[in-house]
Amino acid sequence: MTHLGVLLFGSEEVFGSFGLWAFLSISAVALFGVFIPLVTWIENRRKERDAFYKSETIRRVAEASSDSAKTTVELLREQHRMALQKTREGMKIAGVINIGVGIGLLIFLRALIGAEPVYLCGLIPGFIGVGMLVYVYVLAEPLV
Repeated sequence: MTHLGVLLFGSEEVFGSFGLWAFLSISAVALFGVFIPLVTWIENRRKERDAFYKSETIRRVAEASSDSAKTTVELLREQHRMALQKTREGMKIAGVINIGVGIGLLIFLRALIGAEPVYLCGLIPGFIGVGMLVYVYVLAEPLV
């Protein structure tokens, strides 16, 4: 390998950085070519398995009796309502965080570059946060 590096690059000095280059190249290929797809595949398999077990449980409960069918429908509605509530709570938190980032950016840029109105860039994440909160509290359909 050393002989190949010397032939390609012409000297031992240039070849010293070849080892680092090779290590980083192999690491990048391993990360993006093997690790990330593997983790994604494992996560998708877990989600499929959870969905399968959930549907099987609901099917068995629904087949048991007519009372069980009503209970199953109520269970599905409750799970849907809880998922909507979790999404809205996440949007509330994200909105408050964006408003905080916007205010912090306003203050930081004003202190850093006082003469120019660059600090107004902090309004962008602030308005995004306000938009999220307006959606959650005003525009979104109420939970039943």
